[in-house]
Amino acid sequence: MRNLFKKPLMLLLFITIFSMAISGSVYAHKAKNDSKHDDYKSSIDVATAVTMIVKGLNLNIDNIRFFKAPKASDYYTKVNDNASYANDFIIAQFNGLELSKDINPSSKVTREQFAKWLFGALSHTGDYAWIEIFQVVSDANKVSDGYMDSIQKLLIAKIITTDSQQRINPKSKVTQKEATTMINRTVKFIASKKSSPIPESQLLKDVDLILDKESDAVTKVTVSATVPHPGYGIEITGIQFTKGEAHIQYKVLLPDPNLNYIQVISQVKAVTYIPSTYKAVLEGKSSSSFDR
Repeated sequence: MRNLFKKPLMLLLFITIFSMAISGSVYAHKAKNDSKHDDYKSSIDVATAVTMIVKGLNLNIDNIRFFKAPKASDYYTKVNDNASYANDFIIAQFNGLELSKDINPSSKVTREQFAKWLFGALSHTGDYAWIEIFQVVSDANKVSDGYMDSIQKLLIAKIITTDSQQRINPKSKVTQKEATTMINRTVKFIASKKSSPIPESQLLKDVDLILDKESDAVTKVTVSATVPHPGYGIEITGIQFTKGEAHIQYKVLLPDPNLNYIQVISQVKAVTYIPSTYKAVLEGKSSSSFDR
């Protein structure tokens, strides 16, 4: 009789222990997933933001020759040379992020800061044509001086978006989820633009002829244009004289791919001379090249 009760009791005890073990395992797994989800929603610090941009956009300094191995402390006062992110800060220094010398790696990052750093890095990866349109931002008055241009460009590229009330919340802390989304969109933007080269007509803007009297018999002809940055140039490739007209032909000179340039709109010029009896006419462009 005693054995009849012993087996069911043992079985019941085994089932109870097994159920508690499974329950504890499920709870631990849920807690672990919840922790990861919370981290994804949490705000990030400067060190994390810089590393995410550098790694996400595959930035590097492979094309730069140094006289001595660079250290983070050469450029920043609060970045430890032995920190795991120190090399990312060095790379950021030469890839357009424009971090301040006294940047604190542990401080939190605002949405406008992240946007400015991300656009700086994006601009360093290539030359992109931007349509001249102003995106409405209802809280534009909260954007710090010097940040709106980056924000506008990222809005145009749909890398960042406004909320339902057209706000960008520039002073809000950027979360890991937001930063990841922006970087992924930037990577897609770069890939799409590199597969579709910028038309030459968008590289040169405001192309114009300037005529000056060199002498009674000679006219000085200057072809001028605005370009995305000082790395570009313009060259007169030929003059076709026909029926009293001098047709000026020119081409774009592309930037040296091994050099870095300040991303600022610049003016370029090329000069030639024609007989004063001819009328200067701007001809269509010839192909672009880097040959300086």
